[in-house]
Amino acid sequence: MKLQSMPVAIVAITRNGLKLAEKLKKGFPNAAVFYKRKYGDGCKDKDGFIPYDGKSKDMIPVLFEKYKGIIFIFSLGAAVRLIAPYVKDKKTDPAVIVVDDEGEFAISALSGHLGGANELTEKTASILNAVPVITTASDRQNTIAVDILGRSFGWTFESPDYLTAVSAAVVNGGKVAIIQESGEKNWWQSDAPLPGNLHIYKTIGEAVENDCEAFIIITHRILQPNIQTLKNLVVYRPKVIALGIGCNRGTSRQEIEEVIDETLAKLNFSRKSVKAVCTIDLKKDESGLVETAEKNGWEFRYYTPEQLNAVPIEAPSETVYKYTGAYGVSEPAVRLYSGAEQLALVKKKSGNVTISVALIPY
Repeated sequence: MKLQSMPVAIVAITRNGLKLAEKLKKGFPNAAVFYKRKYGDGCKDKDGFIPYDGKSKDMIPVLFEKYKGIIFIFSLGAAVRLIAPYVKDKKTDPAVIVVDDEGEFAISALSGHLGGANELTEKTASILNAVPVITTASDRQNTIAVDILGRSFGWTFESPDYLTAVSAAVVNGGKVAIIQESGEKNWWQSDAPLPGNLHIYKTIGEAVENDCEAFIIITHRILQPNIQTLKNLVVYRPKVIALGIGCNRGTSRQEIEEVIDETLAKLNFSRKSVKAVCTIDLKKDESGLVETAEKNGWEFRYYTPEQLNAVPIEAPSETVYKYTGAYGVSEPAVRLYSGAEQLALVKKKSGNVTISVALIPY
């Protein structure tokens, strides 16, 4: 989650802590500041400042449920005791930051990677001119953080089952294979070279033959069962699939999704790698298409007939031109969006839906 969209709560229990909270509020304008009422006479009319009279521990359940980031301005020990009963899982726990009462240190205390606490710590420290304290092994060793690899590009992992095991192999110097079949190539963004225990292989077979302890595969493909059962395997799904779709007016979301699922299954492509649905501007308000994109969190892109007709296509249709003013919808739309020269699927009609599929080249 990007910091600018992360719901953040700032909790101050002293007069000086409230002064620090006011500084942080300027850097996080959408944050809510919770403060002891007796120290905040000057804050009662300020937007986003919320006074409280009771014990801080009584607010923790609400903070954990409502906010993705929590910045406590008091001691680390106190913060640990407060949150301990509510900590469940790094995949769901909020990012928790602790700032000392003098504003000298910003400490990443919980959900450093998946929750975004490390990034939040860096931003907090920058605002306060404090020292960021991050203890995550991968950050300290300047190696890859397995649980958030490619997150800035929108990558997701197939399953969290082996995240911990693969992370342990990475930070403990185990031989780790990385195989990338698709997606952005610049995922290693450090100025330092890739650590020596991480090995890039062109194929999965080559990696298996080299007796690796753990495997990271970056691909849009559905892997064969024998590969899926590899021990210590994390599969990342880069957002590289673009879907061009044309449909009759009134086609339901259910029918559109059935065609998408059937098509991807035949191509052996993962649904998790879909990035966008593309069509003609005549369909920009087509409820079935709009609902499909919104339900799945996919980008929805549409083009004018003139834009579509400017794209050379393999299967122009006079019938489609008669009704839309374009010689094709799904094929030219997906070519425009993806920039791909060759399509994974040029065009297929199924019921009320026509679909084309492209892989975005990087």
